[in-house]
Amino acid sequence: MRAKADRKRIAIIMGTRPEAIKVAPVVRELKRFRDLFDTRIIATAQHRRLADEVLALFDIQADYDLDVMTTRQTLTQVTSRILVRLEPVLVKLRPHLVLVQGDAATAFAGALAAFYQMIPVGHIEAGLRTGDKYNPFPEEIFRRLATVVADLHFAPTPAAREALVGEGINPRSIYITGNTVIDALLSVARQEHPLPAAVRRALGGGQRRLVLVTAHRRENWGQPLLHICEALRELARRFPDIVVVYALHPNPQVTEVARAVLGGQSRVILIKAPPYARFVSLLKRAYLVLTDSGGLQEEAPALAKPVLVLRRTTERPEGIAAGVAKLAGVEKREIVAAAARLLSDRRAYLRMARGANPYGDGKAASRVRQAILHHFGLGPRPRDFNGS
Repeated sequence: MRAKADRKRIAIIMGTRPEAIKVAPVVRELKRFRDLFDTRIIATAQHRRLADEVLALFDIQADYDLDVMTTRQTLTQVTSRILVRLEPVLVKLRPHLVLVQGDAATAFAGALAAFYQMIPVGHIEAGLRTGDKYNPFPEEIFRRLATVVADLHFAPTPAAREALVGEGINPRSIYITGNTVIDALLSVARQEHPLPAAVRRALGGGQRRLVLVTAHRRENWGQPLLHICEALRELARRFPDIVVVYALHPNPQVTEVARAVLGGQSRVILIKAPPYARFVSLLKRAYLVLTDSGGLQEEAPALAKPVLVLRRTTERPEGIAAGVAKLAGVEKREIVAAAARLLSDRRAYLRMARGANPYGDGKAASRVRQAILHHFGLGPRPRDFNGS
């Protein structure tokens, strides 16, 4: 085993459920090589319960818990609390590298806090862009700012790499790894977890098709979310052989609208966002997915589930190009038309279901680990994921 002083101390900062899911494979991978890495986990708790459930699922314990979450927290409040509470932790740890993931406030504030201490930053899932700073809001700006600060860029796809190069990022600092969410998904999908009881009852003997829905992004709050819910109500009315299962984000901006429009509707089930393992079981059972989530646009194609994206733009155009996802917008008529086609036209459905997933092959965490070693001059540059 290497001398303790020779190991590279890596601090991984996460705070939301998507971040926890996507960093879990990297944590596991780095901890497999304890002779090379001293891996420390910093949880901001930007999402308290949701992120904690994921860490428990992957048997990961945080070394530091910043506990920043408060009820109805604003972006200013959560960002400033993360910065203030991270500073003493990073001063104490002095890691050789800080890893952040994605585009939440934790990723941006974590990268900025590391920059203030002149600690190199690696950005997992770098290079996603829509080109519209307010869509998705605030994620588009969070990830752009993380790019400016980062020293290592782990791009999930060739298209993400090209976006970074187009912004002047040194190509030698970019590694195409695939998305770590596919590593996590494939690991969990091998397990069997029961569906929620209400869903099992609604599906009956299995003759009904499950339409899985998530919708919670800030830019969809208000009128867009109202239209989405009205579209779901119309689809349930029009197709008596479907069960719509809407996994609700706990934010009141989401739950209040969803319950007002969909509460008590026949074959529409509103459930609290389930633990990740149970959500994967829902995804495995789903016939069709409607979502404004970024990660689910990547996960669903890995399990051959067509995705309708409930947004006007997406930073994940690879799925659209591959034919496994389609932008459905946020207008009731457009959503109903797109979903109705897939629920009625078997050929159209199979064209999407049988498309190749461009987002990963389950080996992204290994490429991240190899890229870190390459950065420190301890190994060869890993081969890039080619997106197919």
